[in-house]
Amino acid sequence: MKRCKTCLLPDIVPGAEIDDSGRCAYCRNPSPSPHATAVASKYREDLEETLRRARNHPGSEYDCVVPLSGGKDSLFLLHRLKVDYGLRVLAFTCDIDLPPIAWNNIRLALRKLDIDHVIFSPAHGFLTKLFRYLLCNQEARGAVYTVSYVYAPLFEGAAIRLAMERNIPLVVAGYSPGQPEPERMLYEFTPALISSEDWTPPHLVECGHFSEAELAAFYNPLKLPGNPTFPRYLAPYHVWDYDQDEVIRKVTELGLVRRSSHANPIVSNYPINWLMMFSDLKHFGYNPYVPEFSALIREGKASLNYWRVMLPIVNFMIRKKIGYGREVRRSMQWLGLRESDLRITLPKGAYDPPLLRGG
Repeated sequence: MKRCKTCLLPDIVPGAEIDDSGRCAYCRNPSPSPHATAVASKYREDLEETLRRARNHPGSEYDCVVPLSGGKDSLFLLHRLKVDYGLRVLAFTCDIDLPPIAWNNIRLALRKLDIDHVIFSPAHGFLTKLFRYLLCNQEARGAVYTVSYVYAPLFEGAAIRLAMERNIPLVVAGYSPGQPEPERMLYEFTPALISSEDWTPPHLVECGHFSEAELAAFYNPLKLPGNPTFPRYLAPYHVWDYDQDEVIRKVTELGLVRRSSHANPIVSNYPINWLMMFSDLKHFGYNPYVPEFSALIREGKASLNYWRVMLPIVNFMIRKKIGYGREVRRSMQWLGLRESDLRITLPKGAYDPPLLRGG
């Protein structure tokens, strides 16, 4: 496979157009990304003012909820908000089969920073049914997109509910630049999205496989009684200067992980992610995270040399189901799936709520 010599983007990625010099179209014609726009002064000033005003929020024990996955970005975010900004932080973890390293990171960081923690564990039967259905009925962008953009609203909505229950004004997420897609969030979810849009994926409603009680797991402000107060939902890494290697170095130096390898996204991500990557490699021929990492490399926020070595290793483990790639087999066994069950059957956007777009 031919790859861009500057950012590693494979030639089979739509729009790559690698020329004879070995550079892709994005490297030949650089343009400011939406996230570069998000660093504009109005976002930076708003973030600093919002975090300042949230400190010691009246009527609540906490100033912000931080979704905590055990990965490097959410760990460092805990530190920044509590230590640098003096906020009373409530960590929130949605447990969908997190790996042991992520749990070790979570426990170590919470002890180190002395932060309270809430864990939400969706019913195992519901998660099994949901992931199995999504992988058997993927939309056109593949498994990672399909599962991530159904699962993300599930835990994002749970974090919003928690903030509302405890009168907490902010949910502050550790999304790195490029996550989620700019169409969903540049810097925050819009107030209209949080206060007046149903987050239930429409195809899950239409397909008839899920009960009303199961679909109630998704956030829907239209069904909330009374006149509730809604939190803001922010992504500070879209505004702050961000460097992947620097975040890994920081969480290691601060003692939020036992060793730097535990901050590596390859080992701290959800195990089912390996099955999702396996499916996308099978359908598209390239790792679905490559465009994201290539963009970070182009922006100087991720290491070219690191990913030049690691990407082929990761893909080899996935395809051969060895090393961390053994999680492909484990997840397939959990969900009762065969390789032939991993199918793209739906058009682009089939699961997207109509106005699931950010500000």
